[in-house]
Amino acid sequence: MLLAVRQAEAAAAEGEVPAGCVIVTTAETPDLPPGTVIGRAHNQVELLKDPTAHAEMIAITQAAEAVRDWRLTGTVLYVTKEPCIMCAGAIVLARIPTVVYGAPDPRRGGVALFNALQNPSLNHRCEVVAGVLADRCAALLTDFFRARRE
Repeated sequence: MLLAVRQAEAAAAEGEVPAGCVIVTTAETPDLPPGTVIGRAHNQVELLKDPTAHAEMIAITQAAEAVRDWRLTGTVLYVTKEPCIMCAGAIVLARIPTVVYGAPDPRRGGVALFNALQNPSLNHRCEVVAGVLADRCAALLTDFFRARRE
């Protein structure tokens, strides 16, 4: 999660909403040792002028390229804030088995509001670990938005 926090800090330094994401391999990933970082990104919405350029979306694309498959079944996704519904949908489609996030997003969270990662109607469900480094992740967001308002 600390690598994801570093990505979020980079986003804030670039004037982006400070969200960072890292995807690592597990023992189930063929051809790569467990713990290998195969995707690492931060929000780039402003830079790319693209509403889909969230940290998770970019990291998922990198990870799929690294393993040469859209199925990311042998991975863990770490992200500093709760994924939005768009990112949660991409996580489900990529078959990522475990999502670890820091700060909750009570307004746009795809986990808490929509239960998108564990919805029994979907063909894939993720294990979700919430609140890892939550205070640090939330502080990045609070500080960023406070500075923008000033």
